[in-house]
Amino acid sequence: MAKTSVDLPDIELVKDLGVKIETGRALSQKDLTLEKILQDTKAVFIGIGLPQPKLNPVFKGLNSDMGFYTSKDFLPKVAKASKPGMCACKSSLPSLKGTVIVLGAGDTAFDCATSALRCGARKVFVVFRRGFTNIRAVPEEVNAAVEEKCELVGFLSPHKVNIKDGKIVSVTFTRNEQIEDGTWKEDPEQLTTIKTDFLISAFGSGLEDPDVIEALKPLKFNKQNLPCVDLNSMQTSHPSVWIGGDVAGVAETTVEAVNDGKTAAWYMHCSLEGLPNITEPKLPLFYTEIDNVDLSVEMCGLKFENPFGLASAPPATSTAMVRRGFEQGWSFVVTKTFSLDKDLVTNVSPRIIRGTTSGHNYGPQQGAFLNIELISEKCAAYWLKGIQELKADFPTKVVIASIMCSYNEEDWKQLSKMAEDAGADALELNLSCPHGMGESGMGLACGQKPELVKGISEWVRATVKIPFFIKLTPNITDIVDIAKAAHEGGADGVAAINTVSGLMGLSSNGTPWPAVGLDKRTTYGGVSGNATRPMGLRAVSSVANALPGFAIMGIGGIDSADVTFQYLQAGASVVQVCSAIQNQDFTLIEDYCTGLKALLYLEGRLPRWDGQSPPTFKHQKGKPIASLHDQNNKALPHFGPFLKERERQMRLLNHDEIILHHNGRENGYPTAENGNTQNCIPKIADIIGRALPKIGAYKKLDNTKQVVALIDDDMCINCGKCYMTCNDSGYQAISFDPQTHIPNVNDDCTGCTLCLSVCPIIDCITMVPKTIPHVIKRGQPVKLVHALDTAAC
Repeated sequence: MAKTSVDLPDIELVKDLGVKIETGRALSQKDLTLEKILQDTKAVFIGIGLPQPKLNPVFKGLNSDMGFYTSKDFLPKVAKASKPGMCACKSSLPSLKGTVIVLGAGDTAFDCATSALRCGARKVFVVFRRGFTNIRAVPEEVNAAVEEKCELVGFLSPHKVNIKDGKIVSVTFTRNEQIEDGTWKEDPEQLTTIKTDFLISAFGSGLEDPDVIEALKPLKFNKQNLPCVDLNSMQTSHPSVWIGGDVAGVAETTVEAVNDGKTAAWYMHCSLEGLPNITEPKLPLFYTEIDNVDLSVEMCGLKFENPFGLASAPPATSTAMVRRGFEQGWSFVVTKTFSLDKDLVTNVSPRIIRGTTSGHNYGPQQGAFLNIELISEKCAAYWLKGIQELKADFPTKVVIASIMCSYNEEDWKQLSKMAEDAGADALELNLSCPHGMGESGMGLACGQKPELVKGISEWVRATVKIPFFIKLTPNITDIVDIAKAAHEGGADGVAAINTVSGLMGLSSNGTPWPAVGLDKRTTYGGVSGNATRPMGLRAVSSVANALPGFAIMGIGGIDSADVTFQYLQAGASVVQVCSAIQNQDFTLIEDYCTGLKALLYLEGRLPRWDGQSPPTFKHQKGKPIASLHDQNNKALPHFGPFLKERERQMRLLNHDEIILHHNGRENGYPTAENGNTQNCIPKIADIIGRALPKIGAYKKLDNTKQVVALIDDDMCINCGKCYMTCNDSGYQAISFDPQTHIPNVNDDCTGCTLCLSVCPIIDCITMVPKTIPHVIKRGQPVKLVHALDTAAC
């Protein structure tokens, strides 16, 4: 293999792990033989593929000058010319014209067919020996070929290649028929001839080279002339040799070949370590520098392994569920809210329903949920015992007991003390359940009045030494007033926010959902999920600005590492998750932790990126833009007849090799080589609250610095959404040229940003400083009145 073939990012990752790669070597009697390799190694993996094409005897003597290719010849030429990043040289595509016949029914055959069209073929026939039900290619490959007008012809086997003046002119086929015993037989009496200019054989590959076969000694071979292999371990007849991929004779796709390597790697490990072959595979996960990023954070003297915890909600219904959450990697839990036994509740059903805020979206990935579930139905003794067991089994995890009582001093003191004595690391006082509990004088009934919140906080503060948090309701005029009351009462922090009271939907006959009992009645429930995120961020940031240093647990629509990053910057130290788990399961934590580590890492290494998104390069529907002009030297738009002219000019440029295909580095993306790699990777504590200085009162916004919309003509796809929203919801500041359909923003633009908000192309529209005077249209002339003009009063 040439060195240029391994100068790829994936190979660099392998080399970073310590793998040494030698190029320019071959498995051959003239170079490396298996016997020589085994002299110095304890385990060998062979993944050479099937190097030689299978050739029908009728192809003997044919070559590319005559118009004959095998897939092994043709596809590498196509790849080298269309993917310049693979090679330092400048290559051209194979030049095909007229009609091309491709022989075969696998993925490779259909790759050859669609590639032949790109090389200039006018017509492509895909001819195979059996029927359409026997096509081995994946449906995606077949459909792509059919959509590009390739013709599929079955039940034919090549009989003779007809040559004229040293060039292929046609191929004669015999009819292939399946007889009663299931075998296939060629009928020489049924002949079909198809005229063609080129013939590409994709009848598969094999291990045909005697030199390679000899170099593989002492391996035993099967009837297919391939090494014998144990399909469970991928071990060959030699105890120190494993194989995988095409050479093993089983894998038919890249994914299957990769899995062969994975299987072989494990059993090679077992052999080297002296483990029995029945040992359960436990391969290490993919590892990079990102895995070293520290996600730990401290809050109120408590050490959290990461900022992600289970909210006091259905995911924490039982201690068994909490245990599974801890095992998956969640760093803390807020138990399902429990009370004294005298306040035990019984839930109704149905009670947890999907949201309608994202339309009629069925299945997972709901944008919201609504519930009318009450607190835990389990008694206090269950939770107290469970807290003890969880702390004993998971000493590094943080267990926060969520409790609720009515406005009764003795009850709060008793229950909070019981939770502390059970070993809870902290308490969360639920003063915000928006449904059901308020009717019993609990939950929301205690959380909407600052004096009640302060009183309860003082009672609990006088009783326990562990930290406690007040869970805040968003169902109030100013949530900061409640947070201040909690602070004044001695609370260590707050959890913001609980669910938002709402009614999710009604059926066409007026029946609400959830509908409970024979009467099909409902009540206002708690809305959760992404629909509550703006309220959650608002609450967290406003409390953090009003009470610097006051601990906050963020809640509300946290469905990714990206959203977590936003909550942390808004002032939260940790976050609680519920609805996202309801959409999926506890395994989300792996994505969350990896994503948050990546965000912190990229901020330190590639500061020009927006999280995990690189800067947007200029493109047209994902493809790089070439500067093309018409006969009058005007830029050609990407629309109608202008688009056809662009395509014509691009074909000429590509044909003349003036334009090289885009290889990903021309965008100027910051990379490990050209990015700023000197910055320190921030810790969680470094980003907590850093957005707060930019969030505040409206009166502090500068209305002298106006902006206007700037539309990038090259990136615009002429969908018209910006015009539509500006025309019927804005200031009629956008028009489209009737000929070119190029959008134009006029001086009436006020910078409202509606156009950018609905544009489907990221960064096609940007807001830039307004350079002309900002003239406000008041609707009628404004009369200027002197302040001392009493006649005007």
